[in-house]
Amino acid sequence: MGTHPVGVADPLRPARAPRRPRSEALAALKDSASVGLGLVPMGLAFGMLATHSGLPWWTAPLFSAVMYTGTLEFLLIPMVIASAPLLSVALTTLLVNGRHAFYALSFPLHRVNGRLARLYSTFALSDEAYAMTTGGQAGTWSSRRMVSFQAFNHLYCVIGALAGCLLGSLIPPRITGLDFAMTALLVVLALDAIRDRRHDLPTPALALLAALIARLLAPQQMLLCAFCLFTGGLLLRHFTRTRTSHA
Repeated sequence: MGTHPVGVADPLRPARAPRRPRSEALAALKDSASVGLGLVPMGLAFGMLATHSGLPWWTAPLFSAVMYTGTLEFLLIPMVIASAPLLSVALTTLLVNGRHAFYALSFPLHRVNGRLARLYSTFALSDEAYAMTTGGQAGTWSSRRMVSFQAFNHLYCVIGALAGCLLGSLIPPRITGLDFAMTALLVVLALDAIRDRRHDLPTPALALLAALIARLLAPQQMLLCAFCLFTGGLLLRHFTRTRTSHA
């Protein structure tokens, strides 16, 4: 039998068919399952908080569906109850969700096809979506798989919030450990990101240093300050390496 040249498709072997939309959606569902273990408890906690605060049952799933802001949703409940000025709401939103501006610097939006898909992908750019889609394991994800992954994450939050509202009167207002589910999820995602970049240990070390400095300088706005310091450190390192290579 003759051997087929390396790198040339075998004409006798049928080409592998592209994955169907249904298989892409199922793959995205499997990818999002572990993330849902953190998002659903967060939605439950948010729905319970809305119920115990006296808001109508439909407000929590509406907040999660329309705003999809995670931590900000919890902060908005007392602001809605107190009828806070729009300027205060806007400033709080900027301080809490300002980190998303940094996510846009490296989020692979160019791999998302279609104007509507890009619009939704930008809207649904959460911490979990960013951590998963920018990792090495998502380098081969298709546009449909990325958007489906974000849609499932969005759905987890809405379902959790709806369940928390409907079951809020049956669930104790304080369940030990429920509020730590999201923290545990983000820690695991951070460890996965470090494992993917084990060849570049200075980067997570720089991130840790930025977090420590931000904790000392601006504990009330630690996250936004840490992102600014981290981005500044990356830019300084880039320009230093560029200048050294050209010297």
